[in-house]
Amino acid sequence: MKVISLRCNSKIYCCNSYLVLGSWNRLEDVNTLVDIGPDGYIIEEIGKSSTGVGKKPVEQVVLTHGHFDHAGGLKYIIEKYQPVVYAFTRTEGVSRIVSDGQVLRLGDRDFEVIHTPGHSNDSICLYCAEDKTLFSGDTPLRIRTPGGSYSWEFVKSLEKIAGRAVEVIFSGHDGRITENTSEIILETLVNVKKSQIVS
Repeated sequence: MKVISLRCNSKIYCCNSYLVLGSWNRLEDVNTLVDIGPDGYIIEEIGKSSTGVGKKPVEQVVLTHGHFDHAGGLKYIIEKYQPVVYAFTRTEGVSRIVSDGQVLRLGDRDFEVIHTPGHSNDSICLYCAEDKTLFSGDTPLRIRTPGGSYSWEFVKSLEKIAGRAVEVIFSGHDGRITENTSEIILETLVNVKKSQIVS
């Protein structure tokens, strides 16, 4: 699996967008965008990437949630590439709804969809057991102190993530996390459980 971090427009608030490819750009690999930003800026970045001979540069899009900074530019991506678009809830441009536990093929790897309501009701993470990799979107995984309030659903989602072997986190706004990832997730879970839990 290859993950390319795409530069976003520095003049507008945006998220990290990732282009996930197979290691060898085989025809059967599924070129996938995870989040797309608020505009079509990443199209130029995708054009500079080696996405495979005879393949669509973007075959599918997976949105970690529907906030504007992650999904606002969807119409531009659809106009350019006509991809299949996956998300947890149906909004304009979304062609397929995902569910918790569903498996999607990104590049040359299988990823488990983990519903993580907290940042938003439609938030998801994508977990690859083979590479111990997690795309976290805006799901908060680095909570250093107790405080605030969280839903039981979010606690259960964190428990699910903490039960996975995670070595690399690609987040929605921060840099890639490659050190002490399991400890970071466990610390977050402990601090959330010490906070107010609402039904």
